[in-house]
Amino acid sequence: MKLTATMFLSLDGVYQGPGGPDEDRSGGFTRGGWVVPYFEERTGAFVDEVFGRVDAFLIGRRTYDIFAGSWGKMADPGDDPVAVAFNTLPKYVPSTTLTDPGWAGTTVLSDDVAAAVRELKARPGRELQVHGSGELVRWLLAEELLDELHLLVFPVVLGAGRRLFPAEGADLALELTGSRTTPRGVTILSYRTAGRPEYGTIEVE
Repeated sequence: MKLTATMFLSLDGVYQGPGGPDEDRSGGFTRGGWVVPYFEERTGAFVDEVFGRVDAFLIGRRTYDIFAGSWGKMADPGDDPVAVAFNTLPKYVPSTTLTDPGWAGTTVLSDDVAAAVRELKARPGRELQVHGSGELVRWLLAEELLDELHLLVFPVVLGAGRRLFPAEGADLALELTGSRTTPRGVTILSYRTAGRPEYGTIEVE
């Protein structure tokens, strides 16, 4: 399976609490729900496209708790592609603290996570997907395990919250494979990971 990640980001790189004020208040974050004014049909259509390719999920520990408390509590997912996927497909969670997951279809990866992810990628299928889970995405990029990265950048500066890329971290080259902008200003960027970047000097004539 191809390993892909899809992230909602503000212009200043924050991924925390996109869906609502109470989604993730950790660290005293009070600016949740920032995607709501900008999420419209074209953004939703892209998300549906992504979920139409998923065969399994890899979810960070914090994001797992959030998703299990929302998507996992739905009495009837109906025909919503996101809800159906989360509630019917396998979910893998790297964690040393999650011992008794209550969300059906969950497997905890507690030993050699890198080896476990490689084994999952080697299985037949379409995509093993990460959603949210910023710390996990950073780790996967540093370990060169992620194949594709989709960034949905919303036209808002939050000024607070957890950011996808820290002030210092591994360097990374990306190859743009697709881009589009929605009527409300959401920029959707799709990248293929391309190893470490090259560096040079601008020649001034």
